[in-house]
Amino acid sequence: MTDFAAIHSVAQPSAAAGRFAPSPTSALHLGNLRTALAAWLLARSSGRRFVVRIEDLDQARVAAAGNIASTQLRDLETLGIDWDGPVVRQSKRLDLYTDAVSGLQTYPCYCTRKEIAAAATAPNEADWRPYPGTCRFLTASQRQQRAIKRPPAIRLASNADSYEVTDLARGRCRGRVDDLVLVRNDGTPAYNLAVVVDDGLQGVDQVVRARDLWSSAPRQSHLAELLGFDAPTYAHTGLVTGPAGKRLSKSAGAVGLTDLIHCGIDRSRILAWLCRSLALPEVSDPHELIGAAALTPPTPPAITTPLDSARLDGPVGWWSDAVLSLDEV
Repeated sequence: MTDFAAIHSVAQPSAAAGRFAPSPTSALHLGNLRTALAAWLLARSSGRRFVVRIEDLDQARVAAAGNIASTQLRDLETLGIDWDGPVVRQSKRLDLYTDAVSGLQTYPCYCTRKEIAAAATAPNEADWRPYPGTCRFLTASQRQQRAIKRPPAIRLASNADSYEVTDLARGRCRGRVDDLVLVRNDGTPAYNLAVVVDDGLQGVDQVVRARDLWSSAPRQSHLAELLGFDAPTYAHTGLVTGPAGKRLSKSAGAVGLTDLIHCGIDRSRILAWLCRSLALPEVSDPHELIGAAALTPPTPPAITTPLDSARLDGPVGWWSDAVLSLDEV
């Protein structure tokens, strides 16, 4: 286990926090805004700080999107969501990620995504295939030969095959972990590394995010432990779908808050839908909801279940896993 957390303990705030961490590659659509509101409500109602982080490591996509981060922050403010302290940008924290990797057991990986997909199987998790360890035991000569064709990514040499996490909807669940990528082969810190380092250093012990990131929770929690941080408690909320059940995305034509307002849908109506989708009273200012009985989450079941068989759907609430459709607006 690395002493990364201890070395950087001076930078860690004393008070726990929740967070919202958008990628500045497109406007925040209703699904993003719903997650942001749920994260803010849970943090504020439990006496935590709330921090906002801009996850801008993919510089090519960020540059192509223009100054979308400013629009994202303005949209949060328009809905009445505030935050504590300055907004953190991952692109300004590269030295921290390099330092974190230096204290971990790692190895170079030359595999392409196609090769990994062909070598691995994951019958219960279509969105994630654990890395089979192809490059972990290569000889120095084999690595030298592969490096001629492709620069390597850097992978964690994990000594665990599973890790237990806690989710407010599912309770305690144990899921698989693998030798996850820490640094991409272009030298960019990987998402899983950056998010764990930032959550740990910002004191984030409560992570509200969409259910499509559920399979990442054991791997990220395991990495947090290796870096000396306590793993957070999760609340994976339901996805929001558009017409015909299609997932909201920029490529599918999902629009942002400013676009909706320009179309004549005012802020109060949008906030009302977000509140209604979370089974909360419709208010004009989300601060009115702080302390409401409806925000009390269920007590997670005490029994540990396998991650891939854990309950996927439940009652609609801010803690809910249910998929919600814009057809219900």
